[in-house]
Amino acid sequence: MKCVAVVALLSLLSLGHSAPVSSCDSLVKPITISNEDMLGRWLYIGGSSDLPGSRSLGHLLTSAWLDITATTQSNILNLVQTQRIYGECSSLTYNVTFENSTMLIEQPFYLKEVYLKTDCSDCLVVHEEVVSGKDTFTSLLLFSRRKSVSPDALEMLKKQAECLRMPSPIMIELNYEICPDNILPSEGLSAFNSLLEAKMGHRVARLLDSLFDMFVN
Repeated sequence: MKCVAVVALLSLLSLGHSAPVSSCDSLVKPITISNEDMLGRWLYIGGSSDLPGSRSLGHLLTSAWLDITATTQSNILNLVQTQRIYGECSSLTYNVTFENSTMLIEQPFYLKEVYLKTDCSDCLVVHEEVVSGKDTFTSLLLFSRRKSVSPDALEMLKKQAECLRMPSPIMIELNYEICPDNILPSEGLSAFNSLLEAKMGHRVARLLDSLFDMFVN
């Protein structure tokens, strides 16, 4: 009887710590978004990812923004990504395909982004899948037109991360300084691909992620 009671208690506890299936269905269901809605500047607020090194980077990243513009092709967007890491600013640029509320990169690696619901009217919640060789990684990212968002929007992001069984999001500090616009960007896809293909570096990056989460949080 004692064993039965313990099993029952553990079952109740596990139910208490997991999000209800019905609420998760609505929280992680992709939404419809147009090309025009994507355009403009998006400030990075925070996120979660299982990419090796992403947790370490999340603790060292002090600001980041995306500038998305249209091109002469209706289904192609240009992205300029600028970030400040440990006080140093850098910028990357790359093109993506955007159709049917989905962002795609097919070479030199596969990336697919869809967008999830949020309580914030000028926010963008990105659910991203990256495939490099036999490796698949997922990310959940929150962007906003403003430097800060409401506690409700942050709480929804945390619930979405729980539903997707991802680590708790790491948020940017509110008093951050944004990098200037005049940084000459380098080609971004080749830089991303080099990181994805560095298998030995993945082991070191995962170790650093664990250490950062252990000592910084």
